[in-house]
Amino acid sequence: MAQKIRKVFVGMSGGVDSSVSAALLQREGYEVVGVFIKVWQADFLPCTWREERRDAMRAAAHLGIPLLTLDLEKEYKEGVVDYMIREYGEGRVPNPDVMCNKHVKFGAFLDFAKKNGADAVATGHYARVEQDDVGMFRLYKGVDQEKDQSYFLWTLDQEQLAHVLFPIGHLEKSEVRRRAREFGLLNAQKKDSQGLCFMGTIDMKDFLKHYLHAASGAVLDTNGEIIGTHEGAMLYTIGQRHGFFTTKQSAHESPLFVVEKDIQKNTITVAAEMNVDSTPNHRGIILLKDHNWIPVSPDVGTQVACVARIRYRGALQPAVVQRVSIDRVSVTLSVNDEFIAAGQSMVFYEEDRCLGGGVIER
Repeated sequence: MAQKIRKVFVGMSGGVDSSVSAALLQREGYEVVGVFIKVWQADFLPCTWREERRDAMRAAAHLGIPLLTLDLEKEYKEGVVDYMIREYGEGRVPNPDVMCNKHVKFGAFLDFAKKNGADAVATGHYARVEQDDVGMFRLYKGVDQEKDQSYFLWTLDQEQLAHVLFPIGHLEKSEVRRRAREFGLLNAQKKDSQGLCFMGTIDMKDFLKHYLHAASGAVLDTNGEIIGTHEGAMLYTIGQRHGFFTTKQSAHESPLFVVEKDIQKNTITVAAEMNVDSTPNHRGIILLKDHNWIPVSPDVGTQVACVARIRYRGALQPAVVQRVSIDRVSVTLSVNDEFIAAGQSMVFYEEDRCLGGGVIER
């Protein structure tokens, strides 16, 4: 890196990835300060942050580094939770993890670190940042393809990337656990967290019911015939295979999944996975908003051939991306994807390098 990094604030969640990240940086000679970020949690859910902080404190004590607690409840509630609820309420499918990285981990946390003398922040993300010959920072997938988290980092700009370290991005998960045992960390075998940190084990639909007025409605087949009921169209995502009820026998025995939803009419349309051509909303051209490019945005009108990922675990698809205006990007996919939904993040890649991404508008 161009600037000399000496002091690093490491976001420590209590898990093995962030603990090993802190240990690796300490071994490399950095001045390491652990920071436990306290985020918002609903009062109707069991409290989990104290237990997570206890694990972070144990790891920090074992490494002999200080651990600070940073309260970012307000920032998390406004930038992540309120955004998620608002998007679902308007029929879109947001990605809260993307917003958390943008506004909390590499927004408010990074700002806090800089104000308190840190040169950079580090997290346990499986991703890599490298600086090219002209000083621009580029984002790459983590070496562990199964754990790669670059999909959630597409919003990061050059200023953020210049002050971010991902110490385990070059390691496989199994190697991270081996290093944890080598460092003597008590959480070496701790299970990976699943889902959103503020929700615990509660289902998304049940969580949203506390904030959105969801009324039951009709489940339609692709011919528009009513075949069942659901609990509120806004609570369902494209591709979902459960949570709705069919009262009429379908023409086939294949599982049904949500292919379209109409928030105004409060209906969802379902179809069999094998019947792709009957899916109402499959398409080859998508319009994106809120796009970000790493390291720089192409000129308006420029086409970029790449591969695109629409969901975190979704397959990479050949695509042609074109910046059609200052704030919009069009994407032409080489194959139709019936599971595309407004609000999702679409992320672009050139081999292992993340080129950026945007939010699907339509």
